[in-house]
Amino acid sequence: MREHQQWSSKLGFILAAAGSAIGLGAIWKFPYIAGVSGGGAFFFIFLLFTLLLGLPLLLAEFAVGRSTQKDAIQSYKAIAPGTKWFSVGYLGMITCFILLSFYSVIGGWILLYLLKTLTGDLNGLSQEQYGQLFGETITDPVLSVGAHFVFMAITIAVVAKGVQKGIERTSKFMMPVLFLLFIVLIFRSLTLDGAMEGVRFLFQPDFSKLTSETILAALGQSFFTLSVGVSVMVTYSSYLSKESNLPQSAVSIVGMNIFIVVLAGLAIFPAVFSFGLKPDAGPVLLFNVLPTVFNQMAFGMVFFAAFLVLFLFASLTSAFSMLEIIVSVLSKGDAEKRTKWSWAIGLLIFAVGIPSALSFGVWSDVSIFGKTIFDAADYLVSNILMPVGALLISIFVPLKMKKSALYEELSKGSSLSKGLFNVWFLLMRYVAPIAIFLVLLDVLGVWKLL
Repeated sequence: MREHQQWSSKLGFILAAAGSAIGLGAIWKFPYIAGVSGGGAFFFIFLLFTLLLGLPLLLAEFAVGRSTQKDAIQSYKAIAPGTKWFSVGYLGMITCFILLSFYSVIGGWILLYLLKTLTGDLNGLSQEQYGQLFGETITDPVLSVGAHFVFMAITIAVVAKGVQKGIERTSKFMMPVLFLLFIVLIFRSLTLDGAMEGVRFLFQPDFSKLTSETILAALGQSFFTLSVGVSVMVTYSSYLSKESNLPQSAVSIVGMNIFIVVLAGLAIFPAVFSFGLKPDAGPVLLFNVLPTVFNQMAFGMVFFAAFLVLFLFASLTSAFSMLEIIVSVLSKGDAEKRTKWSWAIGLLIFAVGIPSALSFGVWSDVSIFGKTIFDAADYLVSNILMPVGALLISIFVPLKMKKSALYEELSKGSSLSKGLFNVWFLLMRYVAPIAIFLVLLDVLGVWKLL
């Protein structure tokens, strides 16, 4: 049976869309990149880019999806018929497919660590032992592939149920719990001796530490954190009613995302500094350094288990959106086809992700351009496909959608002034494409040749 899926409420959409954006980018990637990039200075530049570039791009994807009420392929075809611009939708689908294939591997690690926490396997270890345990966990082929499968099975089961009964219902439960767990963790973190040093690290900018690489990393992170450039938000906004306030929704989602980034920083850095550890541990920060920190607290493993549940919820809400963009195109509103395509594509993504799951163990000697399979997939998505997608969308919207039609779409259900709209249009037409192009030049190493 064909149906045009819709969110049951504005709150449901905001929580689902925020959940899509608030995932590994905000809770896993931001803290460790901020840790190695100087803390406060990086956060300030990240905040600037998120508001000036991320927000306009998010609103642009909303305008594309809501105006057409179609999936990520048909939206571009409806706006620019007879052209190849629909390829932007296909690029988004491919990007989400690859992203979810290794993203779910990390989701599997979270599940494994949650299980280890609940069984007491993480109690009383030293930082060196935590590092050794993490290495043993991700190199075990049965554990890593098995956990990768379980994470994908959960994602598939939710998406197969549809927008309202699956994604929206789950997000309405997971997102409030996520915020509640954050508040508990932050309260515990800020009550530790020496916690204020971590707060200063996050909020007190030291601009002497700013480099061109830090600035470009902050720009790339602002795109990654908001999930712009992959047409996920085109798909999600296509399920909105015409009366929905798009600017207000976009501001709410960006605000929640920034809030989560701040909460993640306040939960992690004060605790790290309190115990004299370094914030620049990199990607292993959550699986190596944080267990060391929590282990030294009273009831520390209880708090670490809460953090892992929070981390799992954030990861799953992002995973839902990645699978949804593909399933929505293939099912074309048919409920029976949605279930079949959810499992077919989900299991295919699982199969494609197996090499990433094995790239730290039995396939660790396999490299692509000097990188493991996992790192190569991450580099391709984060440094090339997402920026290219964001660049194409920033060009497409001002070029192919009439300015008057854009204003009409964005002002429906809102009191958007002509002045604010003109600022947004200016950012989309000139600032965003140039800024994203600079990121791509950095990725390609052009600056080093100059």
